[in-house]
Amino acid sequence: MRSSQSQITASRRTLLAAALALVALPLAGAAHAQDYPTKTIRLVVPFPAGGTTDMLARLFAQRMGEGLGQTIVVENVGGAGGSLGADQVAKAAPDGYTLLFHNLTFSTTTASLQYAGRSKHDIEKDFVPISVGAYVPMLLLAHPSVPAKDLKEFVAYAQGHKDGLFYGSTGPGSVMNYSGEVMKRDNQLKMDHVPFRGAAPLVLELMSGRIQFGGDQLSTSLQHARSGALKPMAVQSVKRSPALPDVPTVRELGFPNLEIQGWNGFFAPAGTPEPIIAKLHQQIVAAANNPDARKRMEEVGAEPAGSTQAEMRAMLKDQFTKVRPVVEELKLIVQ
Repeated sequence: MRSSQSQITASRRTLLAAALALVALPLAGAAHAQDYPTKTIRLVVPFPAGGTTDMLARLFAQRMGEGLGQTIVVENVGGAGGSLGADQVAKAAPDGYTLLFHNLTFSTTTASLQYAGRSKHDIEKDFVPISVGAYVPMLLLAHPSVPAKDLKEFVAYAQGHKDGLFYGSTGPGSVMNYSGEVMKRDNQLKMDHVPFRGAAPLVLELMSGRIQFGGDQLSTSLQHARSGALKPMAVQSVKRSPALPDVPTVRELGFPNLEIQGWNGFFAPAGTPEPIIAKLHQQIVAAANNPDARKRMEEVGAEPAGSTQAEMRAMLKDQFTKVRPVVEELKLIVQ
């Protein structure tokens, strides 16, 4: 009898200890979040240095680091349309010390990798969206030798160019690859795709005339569009950009299938404690609203955001829902 009572008592103690441990877990996480950050934060940009995403990441990193009292180091991990850098963050410890700063290519490359059965991450399952830092329209461009003043005239020119043209992108599965193939499909164009490892080499080749058409986030080539070194054909945003108010949208010119929201935003690995996410979100919003930072972003054609998590999550869902069937139809594969 005593043995049975001792066993019951021991079982109760075990259950009590387990219950206390469960209660202690969130308390420990909260305590950890309260002290966060206590060391340098790594911000992964999944593209080479020199492009819009890299520039914006460094601008936000400086302001956020000041607010958090810790250094935020930007690390460029380019390759596979941004998926290599994203994979690193997906596999990182969910402690707030490894973050991802990506752009709208995240939607197209993820759809492409999933279609090919080679995706190592899932936007919804492996990441926590924190906030859109800035919205940056995609700008479609042509070399000055092309006899067209806008996208409608370029399409007419390309339709009559029997030898074919070359268009450049930041890689297979990228937004420009997606846009170029949609243009070819909808208008029966003959254009060969030339992929580059980033926006900077793409713009250089476009300026040289070795390719006739291309595009990337507006900030990458804004100065070249203003100077006449490149011809702006259209913006892919819903409305015209204040940075280039005379450049029409794709919808205005009769190409609604090319409309896509450009963005640059922050992600953390899934499982990152909510109090840490909240701290990071607070600093992103503060950076987006900093007068000096806003001025710098607006100068390069970016629209400061600081969105809520819900707004970012909804935008990502809508964008992925739109691009995935097109990626599958056109068989856009990230190499």
